[in-house]
Order: sequence, then structure tokens, then C-alpha cells
Amino acid sequence: MFYQLYELNHAAMAPFRATADAMRLAYRNPLNPLAHTVVGRTLAASFEVFERVTRRYGKPEFGLPFTQIDGRPVAVKEQIVWSRPFCNLIHFDRQLPVGHSDPKIVLVAPMSGHYATLLRGTVEALLPGADVYITDWIDARMVPVTDGTFDLDDYIDYVIDILHYLGPDTHVVAVCQPSVPVLAAVAVMEANGDPLAPATMTLMGGPIDTRINPTGVNELAQNRPLEWFRDNVIMNVPWPQPGFMRAVYPGFLQLSGFMSMNLDRHMIAHKDFFVNLVKNDGDSAEKHRDFYDEYLAVMDLTAEFYLQTVETVFIRHALPKGEMTHRGKPVNTTAIRNVALLTVEGENDDISGVGQTRAAQSLCPNIPEAKRMHYLQPDVGHYGVFNGSRFRKEIAPRILAFARNHTQGRKRSVVKEVIRGGRSA
Repeated sequence: MFYQLYELNHAAMAPFRATADAMRLAYRNPLNPLAHTVVGRTLAASFEVFERVTRRYGKPEFGLPFTQIDGRPVAVKEQIVWSRPFCNLIHFDRQLPVGHSDPKIVLVAPMSGHYATLLRGTVEALLPGADVYITDWIDARMVPVTDGTFDLDDYIDYVIDILHYLGPDTHVVAVCQPSVPVLAAVAVMEANGDPLAPATMTLMGGPIDTRINPTGVNELAQNRPLEWFRDNVIMNVPWPQPGFMRAVYPGFLQLSGFMSMNLDRHMIAHKDFFVNLVKNDGDSAEKHRDFYDEYLAVMDLTAEFYLQTVETVFIRHALPKGEMTHRGKPVNTTAIRNVALLTVEGENDDISGVGQTRAAQSLCPNIPEAKRMHYLQPDVGHYGVFNGSRFRKEIAPRILAFARNHTQGRKRSVVKEVIRGGRSA
């Protein structure tokens, strides 16, 4: 009943949030004399902080209508080009002249609580030099139970289907959590001799082998049996949500876990936000709003996907031990021979410790040395691996260069029958 109580509490707070928002507007109205005083700004700041900490944050927008290519603005059109019950594939279609050629990159976003918009900065940094697609995972509470289940095997199938849809010379980039299923998907494709296997695979800050430099997140999963997670964090979606009665790991529980890791930092950030509002420091306040509008927007995960991921990746360490399976068949990473591999880590990563992602290099011994590369980015934590100034200046150019250097130039006609007869048909 905990999920139902959370929903009831949220609904009960609605009139108070509405009142607080109305009062905030009243005390910020330039026609109100109090708006120009410290007392008025303090009241407005108090109402805004209350409204923001009690609201539910909806899915943010990517908001990338333009990119800069060769110093000039180029319009970008966001399109859903492939869709399944639990995922949409979004294409950031740059309005470029016919014949312009850049690497085709699909970003596999984490399905670990936050929306794909968490990678907005990643997309923005890659757009000037690549044709970018991204997996936009759908909140499980919005998917009716009649649409079936979604587990780790389904995740791998989705990745393979997307690569079939995009065709030859696709470059796949997995950020954090999807590193394991993407590596597994590529291994399955290579083992089957699939000509639509990606040209390159980039794994960034992912938990390939969490036995290496385990972090607090890894130890939490390792020190508890799977039954503990099933009994304590799995709940049914309440009415009247579209996913009513679907078993999920709720987003609000995930957010509680995220925030508890750095609770003092979040409390200081909100205190500073309040002070900046009172001081009328609009720029600092807006940066706070932008960050927390994204950070506090979370989605539910299906119970079967979450539990299978915890067991496979964090408890059994099935992939590095050679024990992972897909649809009952072993996942053999030594079958990967043709796909170039780039692994990226952050020196100060406290989610996926240094060495966990690099482990993929040793799991794929048959990739030629000329087609593999590892990069450790100094002075960045987990989020700095895929976002921020160092990502834009140092990591993104390496991803783009790696993709360009390993584009194979295969013709679509060679794989026409695979596309016609495969899952994408």
C-alpha cells in the first residue's frame, strides 16, 4: 500500500501547492510594492521552495532545435522513428544538404530511474559531428499490463531490433547501465554472424564487472539477497495510472536512494537557492531550477527488469564470469571480432568504479588491437563521463574520431534480406 499512500499524499498536497504558487506570483508581481522589498522576496522564495519540493516533476524536453556546424546554425527536427511499448527511438534530424555524411550514432540511454533527457548534454555535444539517435525509455507506470512484461532479455532484443532498423555502419554508445545489455546484444549478433552488428561499440561508465573497485552502490546490491529487493522495493502501480497493477520499482523510491547518497549537498543546494531568490540573483536560481527539473524527474522500472539486472549484474556478476544467458543461450563475448570497442571511465566515478568498464576489453580478446581503445578522463565523476565541459572538450571528440576511424562502408543492399526477414520486418 506504500505506493498508494504516496499517491494519496501527493494528491492531498495539491491545493497547498496551488496556493503556494499563487502566493509566489503575487509576491513577485512588480505591481505589488512588497515585491521590491526583502520581506516580499523572502515570502516569494519560501512559497517557491515549498512548491518545488512537493511537486511531481514531469518528463523534461530535450529542447535542442538547433546545432552549430562549421560555425553556422543548423535546424534540428526531433522525430520518433521506431517505437515499442517500452521505448521510442528518437532521431535528431539535422536539416543538412543532401550528401552531407557524418557517423550514425545511437545513444542507448540508462534505464535506471531518470529519463533519456539526462543525456541532453551528450546529444548536444555529438550533434555537430554525428547523425544522432537515442533510446527514449517509457515510464513503466504509463504502460498497461496488457502490453506484456519487459525484462533484461527484452532490453537486449530492443537493442538488436534498433540496430537492425538503423542498418549498417551504426555506432552504438551505451551510457552507464546499458553497457551490460549492449555488450550482450553485440555478442549475440556477432555469434550469429549478423551483418548488421554495429561498426563500433562505446561503453561509458558502465558496470561490466562490479567486482573491480566496488562502490557503495555495488556493495548495497552485493550484501543483500534478491529477496530483500523483491520484498522492499517492488510495488504495484496504483489506480488510475495506465499501468495499474503492473509490478514496478517506483521512481520516487529510486529518487530517495539517489538523494540519500549526497543528502547534505542537496540540502545546501536548496538553501543556496532560497538565498539567491531573496538576493534576486536570477542566474544562479535559474541554474538550480534547470538542474533539479531534470534530476527530480524520475520514472518507474518494471519489476522483472530491475530484479533481473540486480541479480545478473550486481549479485552473480554473470557477464564477466561467462555465465550470462539471453533467451536461455550463453552470451559469448569472445565471439566479438569485427566490432571496434571504445571504453570510457571517469577518474572519480563513485557509481561505476575505475576498471569496471575497462573490464570489457579483456572480455573481448578477439577484437584486434587496432580496433580497441580505452580512455580514462581525469578529474570527473560519474556524470562528468557523459556531460559537462570535459565531456564536450575531451570525451566527445574521441567518440566521434573513433566512429569515423572505424566506419566500414558496408552497403545497405548487402543486408537487405536481413532487414526484411529479421525482427525489424
